[in-house]
Amino acid sequence: MRKQNSLFFLFLFGFFLFITRSGFAQSTIPSNGSVAPLFTAKASQSGKQFNFSLKKALAKGPVVVYFYPSAYTGGCDLEAHTFAEYKDTFTRAGATIIGVSADDIERLKSFSSDPEFCAGKFPVASDPEGQIAATFGLKLKPPQPGVKDVRGEQVTHGFIPRTTFVINKDRKIVAMFSSDTDHLSPVEHVKKSLAIVKAM
Repeated sequence: MRKQNSLFFLFLFGFFLFITRSGFAQSTIPSNGSVAPLFTAKASQSGKQFNFSLKKALAKGPVVVYFYPSAYTGGCDLEAHTFAEYKDTFTRAGATIIGVSADDIERLKSFSSDPEFCAGKFPVASDPEGQIAATFGLKLKPPQPGVKDVRGEQVTHGFIPRTTFVINKDRKIVAMFSSDTDHLSPVEHVKKSLAIVKAM
């Protein structure tokens, strides 16, 4: 009997290792209506570093959390510029914007203050290991050799898939959309999230 129990537990342990390594045990992207994971992160706005807290931001109203692959790359630059362009409209709707990427905080200090991109209008947070992204079910893609940004500098960090979450003040996810699955352009991410917060 003891031998059978030992074999059973060995089987369970082996099965657990299998599903973990094969990815079946990985987190999935939160669905609409689910509770958003809270996070704090190093962030920058207008070149100034601070600690961003999603919990504190939600106390003021809805929050648009948008993940993007990298600062100083084409689509991400356009998305940041468009969010900055519509920032006042988001504010009138009571919403906070926070961008999240795997860029280090020094790159984000520059990106956040650049008048062509974030223009000091909203903060961007650093998630270098993809830990925040993982809580939202997003997998950090490995760095791509030879990839350079628009300034000609090597991009050495991984990429988080372009994905936007709109979270209400009760911490519920009211909308989620991704360029990978919904085939939205960077500008469409901004306009769709703005339409949602205006209707809330």
